[in-house]
Amino acid sequence: MIEKHKIRICHITTVHPRNDVRIFHKECKSLAKHYDVSIIVADGLGFEEIDSIKIFDVGLRQSSRLKRAKIDSKKALNKAIELDCDLYHFHDPELVKIAVKLKKKGKKVIYDTHEDLPRQIYSKPYLNKYAKPFVAKFVEWHENKAAKQFDYICCATPFIRDRFLKINENSIDINNYPILHELNLKNDWESKKNTVSYIGGISDIRGIRELIKSFEFSQFNLNLVGSFHDKDIKDEIEKYIGWKNVKFHGYLSRKDMAIVLSSSKAGIVTFLPLPNHINAQPNKIFEYMSAGIPVIASNFPLWKEIIEENNCGICVNPESPEEIAEAIDKIIEDNDTAKKMGENGIIAVNKKYNWKIEEQKLIEIYKNLSDN
Repeated sequence: MIEKHKIRICHITTVHPRNDVRIFHKECKSLAKHYDVSIIVADGLGFEEIDSIKIFDVGLRQSSRLKRAKIDSKKALNKAIELDCDLYHFHDPELVKIAVKLKKKGKKVIYDTHEDLPRQIYSKPYLNKYAKPFVAKFVEWHENKAAKQFDYICCATPFIRDRFLKINENSIDINNYPILHELNLKNDWESKKNTVSYIGGISDIRGIRELIKSFEFSQFNLNLVGSFHDKDIKDEIEKYIGWKNVKFHGYLSRKDMAIVLSSSKAGIVTFLPLPNHINAQPNKIFEYMSAGIPVIASNFPLWKEIIEENNCGICVNPESPEEIAEAIDKIIEDNDTAKKMGENGIIAVNKKYNWKIEEQKLIEIYKNLSDN
């Protein structure tokens, strides 16, 4: 039975899966220690309750952003009104409209911005390159207008936070840092294989072509973990010479992902230099650090600052397969240096790049909103 004094909160997403790492495993699990927590999703898997968190499904999500904004958001709004919670925390830009409606009904509303949406527009292949600046400007105007009305903006990076602080003083970065010890299985370095790993969504803008081509210049192997965003790209890269060095695992659970990382000597995140990538902080960087392995990453200024300041990896030109291969070989062939980089990554995560610190910031936001 729910205690009457417990404040009821509801997270809403029609894009992310119900077991999303940031939404479910970090934010909702942290909040469930103090509040009655529900999530509204659109995945067609039905109602479920996990770890005292109630998951309400509004049906399988629509195939396009336009349909999601029109159909799924309306279903999510109806369910949100039905649940009649005290506070709503939403995660998708297409839900901005319903969030404004919930605010007008007197509800407290938090907008969780995972990406810098206007800059993300420039990486959309279906948009004409001449139209992108106009679309980006309109999207930013629309998002900013709504953001002024919300009680808090939780931003996944300091860069996004700084953008929203100009609009809403209640903007804060809740960084997507790893949960302490989740991915570090503490295997002896000597037991690791001569492999590196890529974990996450697989697409052209995330540098998959260049990464696979790099194995034309390296004798070592790649664990490729995740789902392809486009089947055509998968069909294409399977024909590359470097594919012979690849073990494709597909999607893996967090537990199995940790096992793969524990056998690897480095983690790779070589996104291409697009506006939304350059100022991002990919969770992968910190997860590799948390797993105790060196990071091979794109040489963007922010990424270099994190990796070189903590001496936990090598930064490369993500558009150069040769340079990526050189970094792979350097790490695998120098066990002492690689092991030290891995240890440095763990130290940095334990000190500052971990969810425990971010959790306290999130709880403080909810406490402030609950007390007012």
